[in-house]
Amino acid sequence: MELVLNNVNSQSNQIVPEKRDKSKFKNPFIEANTKEVTVQHLVNDTILPVFSKDNEVTISHAEFINTTIEALEQVFPIHQFNEPNVRVSHIVKGRIPSAIGKPVKELQEHEKTIYYERMAFCIEIPSIKQNINGNDLSLVVGGVRAFNNENLYSKKSYEKFKVFIGFVNAVCTNLCVATDGFKDDLKVLNTSDLQQGIINLFKAYNQEKHFGNMERLSKYYLSMEQVAHLIGKMKMYQYLNTSEKKHLFPLDFNDTQINTIAKNYFKDENFNVSPEGMINLWELYNLFTGAVKSTYIDTFLQRELRAYEFIQELANSLQNEQPNFFLH
Repeated sequence: MELVLNNVNSQSNQIVPEKRDKSKFKNPFIEANTKEVTVQHLVNDTILPVFSKDNEVTISHAEFINTTIEALEQVFPIHQFNEPNVRVSHIVKGRIPSAIGKPVKELQEHEKTIYYERMAFCIEIPSIKQNINGNDLSLVVGGVRAFNNENLYSKKSYEKFKVFIGFVNAVCTNLCVATDGFKDDLKVLNTSDLQQGIINLFKAYNQEKHFGNMERLSKYYLSMEQVAHLIGKMKMYQYLNTSEKKHLFPLDFNDTQINTIAKNYFKDENFNVSPEGMINLWELYNLFTGAVKSTYIDTFLQRELRAYEFIQELANSLQNEQPNFFLH
């Protein structure tokens, strides 16, 4: 695998987004081992991996973000949106050819190179708002790119992207992602195909249905005993045999995340249990999406979606008075 400089000459079609609202999320939309960076940093200070067999360049993180912005401007032309909130992880360090023989301590800054194996970003559209249970939600779009999911040691082929559109809760910066608002494996050869795929996702997304499904969650409550039963069954699920799991909702939360949900049931300042010992499914859903923030970038959106689908499953059981392994 080879690398190329991520500069104006190597990416002449790169556009740095114009300045919009500089407001940032109060809390990170994903935590894990990520850090916040700017699009300008990605353009000016990083290099790009290439496909080693033919030296073809990959679509960069910054190109992905700018392509999403262009799609956003086409689908939502009358709305303003904030600057991208970008988080990266798994830094890959290198050096320029002339510094190959130098000891690390003698390297000068211009001789060092970096790129980020994984990147996630969100772009908030604050003019499209909803409210659930006293929480303001804004429409948000974004995506994930993970070079570890590409075979960079081959010739250039389809590159994979994850794209989503949904809501962000202003209180806690938890993302709310629904099934029709998430494309897990968008495969493209160029930015034109990428933009069209993003536009198709945005147009297919049913915003009203998503909001309605989340709003109904505030109407259903669980007692402390039911939540204790739920947490216990979630822990037990991991040790069931395959044939037993086949008939249950495919849970995808690890012990650490389940423990975080249990802890925040009592400790979270926005979504903890009421003095009467009750919590509604909207609050419980936000405990789940809060716990999911500890997931690595490349599987983060899948777990966001799984949290949504799981809580909807609980709501369906309560609404239809049907038995559910996790509640009864």
